[in-house]
Amino acid sequence: MKTGNVVQEKTYAFAVKIVKHCRFLMESKKEFVLSKQLLRSGTSIGANIEEAIGGQSKKDFYANS
Repeated sequence: MKTGNVVQEKTYAFAVKIVKHCRFLMESKKEFVLSKQLLRSGTSIGANIEEAIGGQSKKDFYANS
């Protein structure tokens, strides 16, 4: 991960918080359905940002974000 990209850093921190919260839900609350959905949706934004940053051109960047 490159430093200096605020969006990338914030989405990474958000994904880490989501993963920790989902672990808490699964281990202590024994909740599996909603926690899996939360994990998928909460971490997908980071994946989309990474894909947009890795675009070949400005047009690719705008098309993926």
